[in-house]
Amino acid sequence: MLEHVLIGVSGALVGVIGWLCVGIYIQGRQHARAARDAGRAVYFEVGANQLAIFTALHYGMFGPLSRATFDALLPQLATWLPAAELQALALAYLGHGGYAQAAAQEDLPVEARRMALTALLEAHRVAVDLLRRRVFSAKEMASLDRYASEQQAQMMEAAARLPGG
Repeated sequence: MLEHVLIGVSGALVGVIGWLCVGIYIQGRQHARAARDAGRAVYFEVGANQLAIFTALHYGMFGPLSRATFDALLPQLATWLPAAELQALALAYLGHGGYAQAAAQEDLPVEARRMALTALLEAHRVAVDLLRRRVFSAKEMASLDRYASEQQAQMMEAAARLPGG
């Protein structure tokens, strides 16, 4: 009788531990998927901002920059990205105040405006590159420009090049 109880208890213990391990594994995968999805959303926001900065730098037309997606999804990104990558992403957004100043301050010297926009464009290029590598598979990366027009693809390629390069 005692032997049956011990077998039952040990079986239940193994079952509970197994159930906990599977639950932790599933929860970890769900967290990673949610963080990756957050990174994808921020990738497209950073990419749109990169194009706006490129347009301001090269054509003097300042479009609005967005940060709503980043602000909403920052907690998920903060638990997923290593500190150095999170900082690189945050640097792109920290430059939005300088962008607004460059857009509004008409007496800003041309060289100062160019340097500020070039630095901000570079911060966005770094953020786009690091997110692209983290959130898309090689197959997905190869198909990203499938629905872009030739002109759109050329502009995105130009914005992705090193400033001044």
